[in-house]
Formats: sequence, C-alpha cells, structure tokens
Amino acid sequence: MDVGKYLSRIGLTAPRKPDLELLRSVHIHHLLSVPFENLTVHSGGRVQLDLPLLYDKIVNQRRGGFCYENNSMFSWLLTKLGFDLRLVSGQVKNAITECYGPPFDHLIVMVTLEGRRWLCDVGFGTAGFTVPLSLDTEDVQEEGHRVYRIREAAGMRFLEWQKEENNGADGDWTQIYKFTLEPRRLENFTEMCNYHQTSPSSIFFCKSFCTTLKPGGRLTYIGHKLNTITFPTEATGGVVETTTRELKDEEIPGILAEKFGIVLKSPLIPKDEAITPPPVMY
Repeated sequence: MDVGKYLSRIGLTAPRKPDLELLRSVHIHHLLSVPFENLTVHSGGRVQLDLPLLYDKIVNQRRGGFCYENNSMFSWLLTKLGFDLRLVSGQVKNAITECYGPPFDHLIVMVTLEGRRWLCDVGFGTAGFTVPLSLDTEDVQEEGHRVYRIREAAGMRFLEWQKEENNGADGDWTQIYKFTLEPRRLENFTEMCNYHQTSPSSIFFCKSFCTTLKPGGRLTYIGHKLNTITFPTEATGGVVETTTRELKDEEIPGILAEKFGIVLKSPLIPKDEAITPPPVMY
C-alpha cells in the first residue's frame, strides 16, 4: 500500500503539507479518477472491508467502488498525508419512501484542519459534492452550478442541496443524508455493506452501475444505458443537458474499458430492476 502509487492513480505528484489546498485537490482528483461503481456485486464477487484488498482493487486494478470502499481508502490516503480525521456514519434519504436509511447506511469522512471541520465524501455518486464542505456554518456553500448547505437539528446534521433545474437560491432544498459526528470504525459498517450487496431494497443490488465525474459533466453507465450529462453553462442556456445511449450486452465491456478504464476479471451481468421499498423506516 504505497502512497505515491495512490497519488499517481488520481493524477497527483508528491504531496505537500496537509493544508486546505491539498485537501481540496486530493478530493476532486479522486472524484475525477476513481469511479463510483458496484460492478463487483454484478460480476460474481463480494466487497470485503479489508484495506489491502480495497487498495489492490482501487489502485492496482484501477477500479472504483461504493461509499464503503472509496471513502475508507480515501481516509487511509488522507491519514498518510498527515490529516486528522474520523469516519462518521450517514443515513441516506430514500427516494421511494422519503425516509432515511439505518445507521451505517453511508460512510463519510470528517477532517479537522487548523481548528475547522470539513465534510469529505468521494463515495456518493451523482449527488455528491466536488470539494469538502465546511461543517462550521449553516450558510449556503456554492460549488459551480450546485448549492449545498448543512443544517443542524436535534443532534443531527442534514446535508441538503438545490438541484440544477431549480437554478440557484430560489429552488427548494432537497435532503441528501443525515449524520452525526460520532467517530466510527471501519468494521462498524460491515453489516450494512453486506446488506447493500444482497437486499432487493438496495440500489446496489438492483442495478449495475458505474459513474464518474468529468470536467464539465458526468458519465454514468446503468443496466443497458450510458448517460452523458453536461453541466449548465452559458452555451447550454444554464440548463443541464442529458443524452442517453442504449447498450447491447456485448457492448458493455468495451464501454467500461473505454469510458471508465475498468476491465472486469469476471463477466458482468447487467441489471436494472425496480427497487423494493425497505420495510423499516427511520
């Protein structure tokens, strides 16, 4: 597990001192280089929360992963670069039930730097933020075309955003996930990691997907589709542009290799099934 090789994987050279500039740089470079994907689940494998195995997958095999993989490896890298951090547990707002998932539904990283606290998350996919968000304010935090805020209520913190079509400050706030700042250990997430690989109530079990941030947009494979999203600019009239390409089974391995740099060791079984609403509400 070599720090230099990890940095090379995400397009960075020798590290500088652990300051906010480095934290932001490592965060966005990780998102631009390491996909958010669950292809192991749909190619005959199982994700195990063992750091050497995750390092081999993400760095040596140049794969990606879901939150338990990407954020745990990201936290390892930050620790090696000299940052003070802790793992924290998030509960994601379910789009079907509009209720939150259980504790340990999502793994997040909190970094403390020069007396300030920062929320880091390189494992949330399409709704994720690109650079760390401040945990010391409830004010809006703008990131390009997106606006986020972190509210505190009843001992919980709520990450919220205004979607692109709302066009800024006049839009309705949408809740993404809630979390506390209680420190956790990686093994605390094992049960939920297994749940997301086996439950018909989890998107990770019901749909095969891979998504990565690109300069000016996002590329997402899911089931038999490839979606290309272009973020709003003056050229697009301030709106998000999306194109969808239908894929045949035999096209998918080539798309994964060409567009995401992913070559699987075992055949992928594409999947895009409806998600069963979870029976337990939080």
